[in-house]
Amino acid sequence: MAADTAGQRGQASRPAWLLRPAPWPLRAVAAGLTAVVVVATVRRGGRLGMDNAFVVKAARALLDGGAPYADKRFLYLPGAVLAAVPEALLPARWLPWLVPAAGVGLVLLGWFLSLRIFGVRADSRLAVLVVAALPFFQPFRNLVTLGNWTLASVVALPLALLLACRARWVAAGAVIGCVLALKPMLLPVLLLFVLARRWGALAVASTVPVGVSLPAALAMPRPGMFLTRTLPFLLRGQDAFARPYDASLGAVLARLGMAPAAAYGLAVAAAAAGVACACLRWRRADDGPLRLVETAAMLLLAAFLVSRPSFDHYLLVVLGPLLASAAVPGSVPRTVWFWAALVPQVAGLDWPYLEDVRRRAFKDAAMLWTLAAVVACACLRRPAGSGADRAPGSGADRTSGGGADRTPAPGAF
Repeated sequence: MAADTAGQRGQASRPAWLLRPAPWPLRAVAAGLTAVVVVATVRRGGRLGMDNAFVVKAARALLDGGAPYADKRFLYLPGAVLAAVPEALLPARWLPWLVPAAGVGLVLLGWFLSLRIFGVRADSRLAVLVVAALPFFQPFRNLVTLGNWTLASVVALPLALLLACRARWVAAGAVIGCVLALKPMLLPVLLLFVLARRWGALAVASTVPVGVSLPAALAMPRPGMFLTRTLPFLLRGQDAFARPYDASLGAVLARLGMAPAAAYGLAVAAAAAGVACACLRWRRADDGPLRLVETAAMLLLAAFLVSRPSFDHYLLVVLGPLLASAAVPGSVPRTVWFWAALVPQVAGLDWPYLEDVRRRAFKDAAMLWTLAAVVACACLRRPAGSGADRAPGSGADRTSGGGADRTPAPGAF
Protein backbone atom coordinates (compact mmCIF):
# COMPACT_ATOMS: atom_id res chain seq x y z
CA MET A 1 0.00 0.00 0.00
CA ALA A 2 2.92 2.28 0.75
CA ALA A 3 4.23 1.57 -2.74
CA ASP A 4 0.88 2.54 -4.26
CA THR A 5 0.89 5.81 -2.31
CA ALA A 6 4.42 6.57 -3.46
CA GLY A 7 3.46 5.84 -7.04
CA GLN A 8 0.47 8.18 -6.86
CA ARG A 9 2.67 10.94 -5.43
CA GLY A 10 5.18 10.41 -8.23
CA GLN A 11 2.44 10.65 -10.86
CA ALA A 12 1.09 13.84 -9.29
CA SER A 13 4.52 15.46 -9.05
CA ARG A 14 5.36 14.99 -12.71
CA PRO A 15 2.47 17.07 -14.13
CA ALA A 16 2.76 19.55 -11.28
CA TRP A 17 6.34 20.20 -12.40
CA LEU A 18 5.01 21.55 -15.70
CA LEU A 19 2.88 24.15 -13.94
CA ARG A 20 5.69 25.66 -11.91
CA PRO A 21 7.42 28.80 -13.21
CA ALA A 22 10.03 28.10 -15.84
CA PRO A 23 13.66 28.93 -14.97
CA TRP A 24 15.13 31.94 -16.72
CA PRO A 25 17.54 29.92 -18.92
CA LEU A 26 14.58 28.04 -20.40
CA ARG A 27 12.76 31.32 -21.03
CA ALA A 28 15.86 32.74 -22.69
CA VAL A 29 16.16 29.69 -24.95
CA ALA A 30 12.50 29.95 -25.97
CA ALA A 31 12.83 33.68 -26.70
CA GLY A 32 16.02 33.11 -28.67
CA LEU A 33 14.47 30.35 -30.79
CA THR A 34 11.48 32.50 -31.75
CA ALA A 35 13.84 35.32 -32.70
CA VAL A 36 15.83 32.87 -34.81
CA VAL A 37 12.63 31.91 -36.66
CA VAL A 38 12.03 35.54 -37.66
CA VAL A 39 15.62 36.16 -38.76
CA ALA A 40 15.91 32.85 -40.60
CA THR A 41 12.61 33.45 -42.37
CA VAL A 42 13.77 36.83 -43.63
CA ARG A 43 17.15 35.51 -44.72
CA ARG A 44 15.63 32.51 -46.48
CA GLY A 45 13.34 34.72 -48.57
CA GLY A 46 11.54 32.46 -51.03
CA ARG A 47 7.79 32.85 -50.75
CA LEU A 48 8.16 35.20 -47.81
CA GLY A 49 4.78 36.71 -46.95
CA MET A 50 3.25 35.43 -50.19
CA ASP A 51 -0.28 34.99 -48.81
CA ASN A 52 -0.19 38.29 -46.97
CA ALA A 53 1.07 39.97 -50.15
CA PHE A 54 -2.14 39.09 -51.99
CA VAL A 55 -4.17 40.94 -49.37
CA VAL A 56 -1.84 43.93 -49.36
CA LYS A 57 -1.97 44.01 -53.16
CA ALA A 58 -5.78 44.08 -52.99
CA ALA A 59 -5.68 46.97 -50.51
CA ARG A 60 -3.28 48.90 -52.74
CA ALA A 61 -5.55 48.27 -55.71
CA LEU A 62 -8.42 49.78 -53.74
CA LEU A 63 -6.33 52.83 -52.84
CA ASP A 64 -5.47 53.24 -56.53
CA GLY A 65 -9.13 52.99 -57.57
CA GLY A 66 -8.86 49.43 -58.89
CA ALA A 67 -10.88 46.27 -58.22
CA PRO A 68 -9.35 44.11 -55.42
CA TYR A 69 -10.99 40.95 -56.78
CA ALA A 70 -9.33 41.36 -60.18
CA ASP A 71 -6.53 39.25 -58.68
CA LYS A 72 -7.87 35.68 -58.56
CA ARG A 73 -5.60 34.86 -55.63
CA PHE A 74 -7.19 37.41 -53.33
CA LEU A 75 -9.57 34.99 -51.62
CA TYR A 76 -10.73 36.86 -48.54
CA LEU A 77 -13.93 38.75 -47.79
CA PRO A 78 -14.23 42.50 -48.50
CA GLY A 79 -13.54 43.36 -44.87
CA ALA A 80 -10.00 42.03 -45.27
CA VAL A 81 -9.30 44.71 -47.90
CA LEU A 82 -10.05 47.49 -45.46
CA ALA A 83 -8.13 45.72 -42.69
CA ALA A 84 -5.06 45.56 -44.93
CA VAL A 85 -5.10 49.27 -45.84
CA PRO A 86 -2.85 50.33 -42.92
CA GLU A 87 -0.33 47.68 -43.95
CA ALA A 88 -0.53 48.82 -47.57
CA LEU A 89 0.43 52.35 -46.48
CA LEU A 90 3.63 51.17 -44.78
CA PRO A 91 6.95 51.35 -46.63
CA ALA A 92 7.49 48.16 -48.60
CA ARG A 93 10.94 47.64 -47.07
CA TRP A 94 9.34 47.15 -43.63
CA LEU A 95 7.17 44.20 -44.62
CA PRO A 96 9.86 41.49 -44.95
CA TRP A 97 10.58 41.92 -41.24
CA LEU A 98 7.16 42.99 -40.03
CA VAL A 99 5.19 40.05 -41.50
CA PRO A 100 7.15 37.17 -39.90
CA ALA A 101 7.53 39.06 -36.62
CA ALA A 102 3.78 39.69 -36.50
CA GLY A 103 3.14 36.05 -37.42
CA VAL A 104 5.24 34.75 -34.54
CA GLY A 105 3.67 37.28 -32.18
CA LEU A 106 0.11 36.34 -33.11
CA VAL A 107 0.75 32.60 -32.67
CA LEU A 108 2.26 33.27 -29.24
CA LEU A 109 -0.70 35.48 -28.32
CA GLY A 110 -3.07 32.68 -29.29
CA TRP A 111 -1.05 30.23 -27.19
CA PHE A 112 -1.12 32.43 -24.09
CA LEU A 113 -4.87 32.98 -24.48
CA SER A 114 -5.26 29.21 -24.73
CA LEU A 115 -3.38 28.81 -21.44
CA ARG A 116 -5.75 31.27 -19.75
CA ILE A 117 -8.71 29.06 -20.67
CA PHE A 118 -7.36 26.48 -18.22
CA GLY A 119 -5.84 28.88 -15.72
CA VAL A 120 -2.25 27.99 -16.58
CA ARG A 121 0.39 30.64 -15.98
CA ALA A 122 2.08 32.19 -19.00
CA ASP A 123 5.50 31.71 -17.36
CA SER A 124 4.94 28.04 -16.53
CA ARG A 125 7.18 25.31 -17.86
CA LEU A 126 4.31 24.07 -20.02
CA ALA A 127 3.94 27.50 -21.63
CA VAL A 128 7.64 28.02 -22.22
CA LEU A 129 8.35 24.48 -23.45
CA VAL A 130 5.67 24.82 -26.13
CA VAL A 131 7.13 28.15 -27.21
CA ALA A 132 10.55 26.51 -27.45
CA ALA A 133 9.10 23.61 -29.47
CA LEU A 134 7.15 25.70 -31.99
CA PRO A 135 10.22 26.63 -34.11
CA PHE A 136 10.68 22.90 -34.82
CA PHE A 137 7.07 22.46 -35.97
CA GLN A 138 6.77 22.76 -39.75
CA PRO A 139 3.17 24.11 -39.96
CA PHE A 140 4.19 26.96 -37.64
CA ARG A 141 7.16 27.83 -39.83
CA ASN A 142 5.02 27.63 -42.96
CA LEU A 143 2.41 29.94 -41.48
CA VAL A 144 5.04 32.49 -40.45
CA THR A 145 6.71 32.32 -43.86
CA LEU A 146 3.50 32.78 -45.83
CA GLY A 147 1.91 35.36 -43.55
CA ASN A 148 -1.46 33.72 -44.14
CA TRP A 149 -4.38 35.44 -42.45
CA THR A 150 -5.22 32.19 -40.71
CA LEU A 151 -3.26 33.98 -37.99
CA ALA A 152 -6.41 35.96 -37.13
CA SER A 153 -8.24 32.70 -36.37
CA VAL A 154 -5.29 31.42 -34.31
CA VAL A 155 -5.92 34.31 -31.92
CA ALA A 156 -9.70 34.57 -32.24
CA LEU A 157 -10.62 30.97 -31.35
CA PRO A 158 -8.91 30.84 -27.92
CA LEU A 159 -10.09 34.37 -27.15
CA ALA A 160 -13.69 33.42 -27.94
CA LEU A 161 -13.44 30.21 -25.91
CA LEU A 162 -11.94 32.13 -22.99
CA LEU A 163 -14.81 34.61 -23.08
CA ALA A 164 -17.34 31.78 -23.28
CA CYS A 165 -15.72 30.10 -20.27
CA ARG A 166 -16.33 33.32 -18.37
CA ALA A 167 -20.00 33.36 -19.45
CA ARG A 168 -19.41 36.30 -21.84
CA TRP A 169 -21.03 34.61 -24.80
CA VAL A 170 -22.07 37.75 -26.67
CA ALA A 171 -18.50 39.05 -26.53
CA ALA A 172 -17.33 35.65 -27.80
CA GLY A 173 -19.80 35.97 -30.67
CA ALA A 174 -18.44 39.42 -31.49
CA VAL A 175 -14.89 38.02 -31.65
CA ILE A 176 -15.96 35.23 -33.99
CA GLY A 177 -17.94 37.71 -36.10
CA CYS A 178 -14.95 40.01 -36.48
CA VAL A 179 -12.67 37.25 -37.71
CA LEU A 180 -15.38 35.90 -40.02
CA ALA A 181 -15.46 39.33 -41.65
CA LEU A 182 -11.83 38.75 -42.67
CA LYS A 183 -11.73 35.03 -43.42
CA PRO A 184 -14.62 32.62 -42.78
CA MET A 185 -12.41 29.86 -41.36
CA LEU A 186 -14.23 29.80 -38.00
CA LEU A 187 -17.66 29.43 -39.59
CA PRO A 188 -18.11 25.93 -38.07
CA VAL A 189 -17.79 27.48 -34.59
CA LEU A 190 -21.24 29.01 -35.11
CA LEU A 191 -22.56 25.50 -34.43
CA LEU A 192 -21.06 25.79 -30.95
CA PHE A 193 -23.40 28.71 -30.23
CA VAL A 194 -26.31 26.62 -31.53
CA LEU A 195 -25.38 23.68 -29.29
CA ALA A 196 -25.05 26.03 -26.32
CA ARG A 197 -28.37 27.74 -27.20
CA ARG A 198 -26.67 31.12 -27.05
CA TRP A 199 -28.85 32.81 -29.62
CA GLY A 200 -27.67 36.33 -28.82
CA ALA A 201 -24.05 35.32 -29.42
CA LEU A 202 -25.06 33.56 -32.64
CA ALA A 203 -26.89 36.67 -33.83
CA VAL A 204 -23.88 38.87 -33.14
CA ALA A 205 -21.46 36.44 -34.77
CA SER A 206 -23.67 36.30 -37.86
CA THR A 207 -24.43 40.01 -38.05
CA VAL A 208 -20.93 41.43 -37.66
CA PRO A 209 -19.44 39.94 -40.88
CA VAL A 210 -22.49 41.03 -42.88
CA GLY A 211 -22.31 44.51 -41.36
CA VAL A 212 -18.63 44.77 -42.26
CA SER A 213 -18.66 43.09 -45.67
CA LEU A 214 -21.54 45.00 -47.25
CA PRO A 215 -20.17 48.53 -46.66
CA ALA A 216 -16.68 47.34 -47.61
CA ALA A 217 -18.02 45.83 -50.83
CA LEU A 218 -19.86 49.04 -51.68
CA ALA A 219 -16.65 51.01 -51.16
CA MET A 220 -14.73 49.12 -53.85
CA PRO A 221 -15.07 48.85 -57.62
CA ARG A 222 -16.69 45.73 -59.06
CA PRO A 223 -17.36 43.84 -55.82
CA GLY A 224 -19.50 41.36 -57.75
CA MET A 225 -16.30 39.71 -58.93
CA PHE A 226 -16.24 37.95 -55.57
CA LEU A 227 -19.34 35.99 -56.63
CA THR A 228 -18.46 35.54 -60.29
CA ARG A 229 -14.70 34.95 -60.03
CA THR A 230 -13.41 34.33 -56.49
CA LEU A 231 -16.15 32.06 -55.14
CA PRO A 232 -16.09 29.65 -58.11
CA PHE A 233 -12.29 29.56 -57.85
CA LEU A 234 -12.61 28.53 -54.21
CA LEU A 235 -15.30 25.94 -54.83
CA ARG A 236 -13.10 24.28 -57.45
CA GLY A 237 -10.38 23.85 -54.85
CA GLN A 238 -8.34 26.69 -56.38
CA ASP A 239 -5.97 25.58 -59.17
CA ALA A 240 -3.04 23.34 -60.04
CA PHE A 241 -0.69 25.52 -57.99
CA ALA A 242 -2.51 25.01 -54.67
CA ARG A 243 -3.95 21.53 -55.23
CA PRO A 244 -0.74 19.56 -54.49
CA TYR A 245 -0.67 21.12 -51.00
CA ASP A 246 -4.32 20.29 -50.25
CA ALA A 247 -4.53 17.86 -47.31
CA SER A 248 -8.31 17.49 -47.27
CA LEU A 249 -9.63 13.94 -47.28
CA GLY A 250 -11.26 14.13 -50.70
CA ALA A 251 -8.25 15.68 -52.45
CA VAL A 252 -5.73 13.20 -51.05
CA LEU A 253 -7.90 10.14 -51.74
CA ALA A 254 -8.40 11.37 -55.30
CA ARG A 255 -4.62 11.68 -55.71
CA LEU A 256 -4.28 8.10 -54.46
CA GLY A 257 -6.52 6.86 -57.27
CA MET A 258 -10.04 6.92 -55.84
CA ALA A 259 -12.74 8.31 -58.09
CA PRO A 260 -13.15 12.03 -57.25
CA ALA A 261 -16.91 11.71 -56.63
CA ALA A 262 -16.38 8.80 -54.24
CA ALA A 263 -13.47 10.55 -52.53
CA TYR A 264 -15.44 13.71 -51.81
CA GLY A 265 -18.48 11.69 -50.81
CA LEU A 266 -16.34 9.91 -48.23
CA ALA A 267 -14.95 13.26 -47.07
CA VAL A 268 -18.46 14.62 -46.54
CA ALA A 269 -19.40 11.50 -44.60
CA ALA A 270 -16.30 11.81 -42.41
CA ALA A 271 -17.04 15.49 -41.75
CA ALA A 272 -20.65 14.65 -40.83
CA ALA A 273 -19.38 11.99 -38.42
CA GLY A 274 -17.08 14.58 -36.87
CA VAL A 275 -19.95 17.01 -36.37
CA ALA A 276 -21.96 14.19 -34.76
CA CYS A 277 -19.07 13.52 -32.37
CA ALA A 278 -18.96 17.22 -31.48
CA CYS A 279 -22.69 17.23 -30.77
CA LEU A 280 -22.35 14.13 -28.60
CA ARG A 281 -19.46 15.69 -26.70
CA TRP A 282 -21.53 18.77 -25.96
CA ARG A 283 -24.53 16.75 -24.79
CA ARG A 284 -22.33 14.93 -22.32
CA ALA A 285 -22.56 18.04 -20.27
CA ASP A 286 -19.98 19.36 -17.85
CA ASP A 287 -19.36 22.97 -17.06
CA GLY A 288 -15.61 23.05 -17.53
CA PRO A 289 -13.54 24.53 -20.34
CA LEU A 290 -12.60 21.13 -21.77
CA ARG A 291 -16.14 20.73 -23.06
CA LEU A 292 -15.86 23.96 -25.03
CA VAL A 293 -12.37 23.23 -26.35
CA GLU A 294 -13.05 19.68 -27.47
CA THR A 295 -16.36 20.57 -29.10
CA ALA A 296 -14.92 23.53 -31.00
CA ALA A 297 -11.82 21.58 -32.03
CA MET A 298 -13.93 18.69 -33.32
CA LEU A 299 -16.14 21.02 -35.35
CA LEU A 300 -13.12 22.65 -36.99
CA LEU A 301 -11.23 19.41 -37.62
CA ALA A 302 -14.35 17.99 -39.26
CA ALA A 303 -14.45 21.04 -41.53
CA PHE A 304 -10.76 20.64 -42.38
CA LEU A 305 -11.47 17.12 -43.61
CA VAL A 306 -13.86 18.36 -46.27
CA SER A 307 -12.79 21.93 -47.00
CA ARG A 308 -11.16 22.61 -50.36
CA PRO A 309 -8.31 23.21 -49.93
CA SER A 310 -7.10 22.33 -46.44
CA PHE A 311 -3.51 23.29 -45.61
CA ASP A 312 -1.18 22.14 -42.86
CA HIS A 313 -1.11 25.48 -41.03
CA TYR A 314 -4.87 25.26 -40.41
CA LEU A 315 -3.95 23.00 -37.50
CA LEU A 316 -2.51 25.99 -35.60
CA VAL A 317 -6.07 27.23 -35.06
CA VAL A 318 -7.00 24.31 -32.80
CA LEU A 319 -3.55 23.25 -31.59
CA GLY A 320 -3.19 25.93 -28.89
CA PRO A 321 -6.42 25.18 -26.99
CA LEU A 322 -5.83 21.44 -27.33
CA LEU A 323 -2.27 21.69 -25.99
CA ALA A 324 -3.40 23.86 -23.09
CA SER A 325 -6.02 21.24 -22.18
CA ALA A 326 -3.14 19.05 -20.98
CA ALA A 327 -3.88 20.73 -17.65
CA VAL A 328 -6.93 18.47 -17.36
CA PRO A 329 -6.70 14.74 -16.61
CA GLY A 330 -7.87 12.56 -19.50
CA SER A 331 -7.48 15.29 -22.12
CA VAL A 332 -6.38 14.66 -25.70
CA PRO A 333 -2.70 15.70 -25.26
CA ARG A 334 -2.35 13.03 -22.56
CA THR A 335 -2.69 10.32 -25.21
CA VAL A 336 0.27 9.04 -27.19
CA TRP A 337 -1.63 9.28 -30.49
CA PHE A 338 -1.87 13.05 -30.21
CA TRP A 339 1.92 13.35 -30.21
CA ALA A 340 2.35 10.59 -32.78
CA ALA A 341 0.31 12.70 -35.22
CA LEU A 342 2.66 15.68 -34.73
CA VAL A 343 5.97 13.81 -35.04
CA PRO A 344 6.06 13.77 -38.88
CA GLN A 345 5.85 17.57 -38.81
CA VAL A 346 9.17 18.02 -37.02
CA ALA A 347 11.11 20.48 -39.16
CA GLY A 348 14.16 19.02 -40.87
CA LEU A 349 12.95 15.43 -40.58
CA ASP A 350 12.80 13.93 -44.07
CA TRP A 351 10.39 11.09 -44.76
CA PRO A 352 10.98 8.53 -47.54
CA TYR A 353 9.11 9.33 -50.77
CA LEU A 354 7.76 12.56 -49.24
CA GLU A 355 10.83 14.76 -49.62
CA ASP A 356 9.28 16.48 -52.65
CA VAL A 357 7.40 19.52 -51.37
CA ARG A 358 4.50 18.69 -53.70
CA ARG A 359 4.01 15.39 -51.88
CA ARG A 360 3.90 17.09 -48.51
CA ALA A 361 0.10 16.92 -48.51
CA PHE A 362 0.23 13.20 -47.72
CA LYS A 363 2.14 13.90 -44.52
CA ASP A 364 -0.12 16.82 -43.67
CA ALA A 365 -3.20 14.69 -44.29
CA ALA A 366 -1.92 11.98 -41.95
CA MET A 367 -1.55 14.63 -39.24
CA LEU A 368 -5.00 16.16 -39.73
CA TRP A 369 -6.79 12.84 -40.06
CA THR A 370 -5.08 11.32 -37.03
CA LEU A 371 -5.83 14.32 -34.85
CA ALA A 372 -9.44 14.36 -36.00
CA ALA A 373 -9.72 10.67 -35.07
CA VAL A 374 -8.07 11.23 -31.67
CA VAL A 375 -10.37 14.14 -30.79
CA ALA A 376 -13.39 12.17 -32.04
CA CYS A 377 -12.47 9.25 -29.77
CA ALA A 378 -12.13 11.66 -26.84
CA CYS A 379 -15.59 13.06 -27.62
CA LEU A 380 -17.08 9.57 -27.74
CA ARG A 381 -15.48 8.24 -24.57
CA ARG A 382 -16.02 11.32 -22.40
CA PRO A 383 -18.34 10.23 -19.55
CA ALA A 384 -21.53 12.16 -18.96
CA GLY A 385 -21.20 14.90 -16.37
CA SER A 386 -17.47 14.21 -15.98
CA GLY A 387 -15.91 16.19 -13.18
CA ALA A 388 -12.45 15.69 -14.66
CA ASP A 389 -13.07 18.64 -16.94
CA ARG A 390 -11.99 21.18 -14.40
CA ALA A 391 -8.50 22.55 -14.14
CA PRO A 392 -7.17 24.45 -11.14
CA GLY A 393 -7.96 28.13 -11.37
CA SER A 394 -9.73 27.76 -14.71
CA GLY A 395 -13.03 29.21 -13.58
CA ALA A 396 -14.67 26.13 -15.08
CA ASP A 397 -18.13 26.62 -13.71
CA ARG A 398 -18.32 30.20 -14.93
CA THR A 399 -19.81 28.86 -18.15
CA SER A 400 -23.01 28.41 -16.20
CA GLY A 401 -22.69 31.75 -14.46
CA GLY A 402 -21.50 30.44 -11.08
CA GLY A 403 -18.46 31.42 -9.11
CA ALA A 404 -15.07 29.96 -9.86
CA ASP A 405 -14.13 26.74 -8.08
CA ARG A 406 -10.40 26.99 -7.49
CA THR A 407 -10.04 23.66 -5.73
CA PRO A 408 -7.27 21.78 -7.53
CA ALA A 409 -8.53 18.69 -9.28
CA PRO A 410 -6.74 15.47 -8.25
CA GLY A 411 -4.00 14.68 -10.70
CA ALA A 412 -4.36 17.97 -12.57
CA PHE A 413 -1.37 20.13 -13.38
